[in-house]
Amino acid sequence: MRKALTIALILTSLTACQQPDFQDTEGNSYRYSDLKGKWLIINYWATWCGPCLKEIPELNRIAAGYQDKLHIFGVNFDEPDPEEMQAPVKKMGIEFPVFRFDPALELGFTRPEVLPTTFVLTADGTLHTTLVGPQTEASLLRSLEAGP
Repeated sequence: MRKALTIALILTSLTACQQPDFQDTEGNSYRYSDLKGKWLIINYWATWCGPCLKEIPELNRIAAGYQDKLHIFGVNFDEPDPEEMQAPVKKMGIEFPVFRFDPALELGFTRPEVLPTTFVLTADGTLHTTLVGPQTEASLLRSLEAGP
């Protein structure tokens, strides 16, 4: 009996370790620990934000061209219902994952008041800089070069 209880507790703890920290709008699961080792860029956008529309192609280019160095995730500032999440992502032409729910509180950030806003985290997961306003591929890469 005691041996069975011990095995059950071990299996339960192993299963708990496998639980994702968050999901994207397509239902893919992620763990923050799996993202460490690369820079993490978190971009807040909205469909009504003109500068966001200009910035998305730049972010798409970086997401596709620098997969060996960084991860990019978006956050829909308007936080639509989960059933409605895909439409704004498609409308914006976003080709990188978008958080299903705003991660600000979970990551210890203050939710931005200006859009677009981009949080840049180092490979060890610490906040490196907060960029306010539209970014280009060059400006984002410069912020990484100025990193630790």
